[in-house]
Amino acid sequence: MKQQWTLIFGLLFALVIAVFSVVNVESVPVDYVFGSAFLPLILVILGSALAGGFVVGLFGTIRIVRLNRRIRSLEREAQLAKDLPSAPVAPSPDAPSPEAVVSAGEDTK
Repeated sequence: MKQQWTLIFGLLFALVIAVFSVVNVESVPVDYVFGSAFLPLILVILGSALAGGFVVGLFGTIRIVRLNRRIRSLEREAQLAKDLPSAPVAPSPDAPSPEAVVSAGEDTK
């Protein structure tokens, strides 16, 4: 359902950009680092929207790749932990016996 809402929102946004671009067709000066040019405003608007979409898509792709790497790493770590034989944990020789702990707890009441 989330993908459907994302698609609907994206199409609605594209429609708004397209209508806004078609309404603004006059030429405007565009200043570059080494000069300037007159371009139709429709090209400036559509070019800016496409460049923004490309940047967002690039950052999204980078995030997905990083998350997939993390998932693979955690899956490998979980598999290694699963494959290790679990040894019983022996109590430390300095640890008090369970009976001593219970009797000490009863004395404080």
